[in-house]
Amino acid sequence: YFSLKTRINSMMWSEEESTYYDLDAKERQLPNRTLASYWTLLAEIPSKDRSERFIAHLSDPAEFGVETPFPSTAASHKQYDRKGGGFRGSVFPHLTFMGIKGLEKYGKFELARESAIRHMYYILDSLHHDEGNGTLWEAYQPQHEGPATWPRHDGFPRRLFLPYAALATITLMIENVVGLYISLPRKTVDWIVPTIEIMGIENLALKRNMITILSNQSGRGWEIRLESEKLYYFTINLLNSKKKTLPIPSGKCSILIDKL
Repeated sequence: YFSLKTRINSMMWSEEESTYYDLDAKERQLPNRTLASYWTLLAEIPSKDRSERFIAHLSDPAEFGVETPFPSTAASHKQYDRKGGGFRGSVFPHLTFMGIKGLEKYGKFELARESAIRHMYYILDSLHHDEGNGTLWEAYQPQHEGPATWPRHDGFPRRLFLPYAALATITLMIENVVGLYISLPRKTVDWIVPTIEIMGIENLALKRNMITILSNQSGRGWEIRLESEKLYYFTINLLNSKKKTLPIPSGKCSILIDKL
């Protein structure tokens, strides 16, 4: 890993463009800015200094920060296609998922959540795009609702391509919009609470355990209600300012947020 990391940073990083580029057969950089370079975030390749400049492209509307995050090719590229054009701009949910999870590696939870919400809004708008016959798609247009187009490529994008659809509509909703990160091996639930409002999840099946975690307003103030059939450990990170870990006993309990 460290050998590859060193080679990627020395050979593929462009200091002038603040991004990573692919290499040709002669190990020369190919100056095509694509979303594929953000696999390096997921692998924790960039240093902190480089990551700040690199991540800035994801929120730049002239690059990857277009209406639907994130296009497969930067909007600044001369062959960028506003309607998708295959990998010339189409938004693929699995690549957007990769970018969002890469942002998490560098603590950019707010940008990750904002990107997830915008991405899902465009998926929702596309459901209503086809005269009431909407569905989930393999790829979407980067700057308008509806499925991506690719002339002379019949069958693109595929309808109900479920591996991609599930990442966008289920995983991003649980982890980035609600903020719940669950580990079955460790029996832990980490909740990064993005904002104090009525939100959470009910009856989530964790193998043979059902859990419910909800924030709500009661007569005592804002509280978190927990239910679990088995012992789990719960960590709450409230607006990145208060953090506390406590066991969830089997049964029900409530925690007042102002008591954390």
